[in-house]
Amino acid sequence: MKVDVLLGLQWGDEGKGKVVDVLTPRYDVVARFQGGPNAGHTLEFEGQKYVLRSIPSGIFQGDKVNIIGNGVVLDPALFKAEAEALEASGHNLKERLHISKKAHLILPTHRILDAAYEAAKGDAKVGTTGKGIGPTYTDKISRNGVRVGDILSDFEKKYAAAKARHEQILKEMNYDYDLSELEEAWFEGIEYLKQFQLVDSEHEINRLLDAGKSVLCEGAQGTMLDIDFGSYPFVTSSNTICAGACTGLGVAPNKIGEVYGIFKAYCTRVGAGPFPTELFDKTGDQICTLGHEFGSVTGRKRRCGWIDLVALKYAIMVDGVTKLIMMKSDVLDSFETIKACVAYKVNGEEIDYFPYDIEGDIEPVYVELPGWQTDMTKMQSEDEFPEEFNAYLSFLEEQLGVPIKIVSLGPDREQTIERYTGE
Repeated sequence: MKVDVLLGLQWGDEGKGKVVDVLTPRYDVVARFQGGPNAGHTLEFEGQKYVLRSIPSGIFQGDKVNIIGNGVVLDPALFKAEAEALEASGHNLKERLHISKKAHLILPTHRILDAAYEAAKGDAKVGTTGKGIGPTYTDKISRNGVRVGDILSDFEKKYAAAKARHEQILKEMNYDYDLSELEEAWFEGIEYLKQFQLVDSEHEINRLLDAGKSVLCEGAQGTMLDIDFGSYPFVTSSNTICAGACTGLGVAPNKIGEVYGIFKAYCTRVGAGPFPTELFDKTGDQICTLGHEFGSVTGRKRRCGWIDLVALKYAIMVDGVTKLIMMKSDVLDSFETIKACVAYKVNGEEIDYFPYDIEGDIEPVYVELPGWQTDMTKMQSEDEFPEEFNAYLSFLEEQLGVPIKIVSLGPDREQTIERYTGE
């Protein structure tokens, strides 16, 4: 058996949670391979809305194994709040959720450091969510991290050493903080974490594959936020690309099967950083309003713009995408004209590839397509799609070289149309 991977192809917030939930019935296992509690995956069904931060989106399917992999960074306090809310709604997490012992813990001082580093950067700040994710990955890479498995032995000593090191940095930065409230909730989270199945996830996932089980790996954020291939330094602190599933779960490259790439019919970005197709006009505001483009965890307003096919082709290349999934098509239902960026103009020269740096003066080159001006939210099959929408899909497939397998027409589970079903 192979593992299939689901990835965001833009700057995150593409709607991965909903798609994982739609795809989950076909899989035995859903695994999260990177990121931290800044990644809010929103799922809506049966009149209820859920926001998942660290827990895989397959948790709502009763018979699935859900794995938090070693590439994830976990905040015990936030995990406890998220898990208890789900348990209160009738989902038995302790049976379904397995957590890698090799996942790194976000300490209370990591959150303080996150705020201190951002404050020190002033106008050059990255726009982090302040959840302590960057400092946790920094400790991981510098071999100073504390892992989930550490809570099982000699934990107080390991925690105290990490805390002392962080407090020395904060002292040197002359940063004022109060740790007491954060620390109290954090230690409650540690005790709660001990009630779960803490596993060697690399062994478990490979055993499941050998037993013929199907696995879906779920990424957080988006390809353009990858630490190596994103719009550095305005990126996240982990590898969000397909290769991250290998390192974040202990899966060999030859075990990767389908790679689902998910994107919006337009483009959004949260926080600071370059965004070539960003709109600063009424159209941008309209997309934001119609798309409810506010962060599910932070509530931050997302920056909105037309679809960027230069960045999208780049993401498809580095991820090895085999099937595309387009979200939020319905947001563009009322537009008379739709634009798509097919090239960048840099210093007067037109390029169709994603350059080393997109912070400079980049002018998007657009193609205009007629809008469909039809409410598509109630449509049940692709036979109902208006001609203009089909033309938009064909244009995108021609540009991107990968079939668009699934089209989403709204936030609900039911508002999902599969294409090429006869193949």
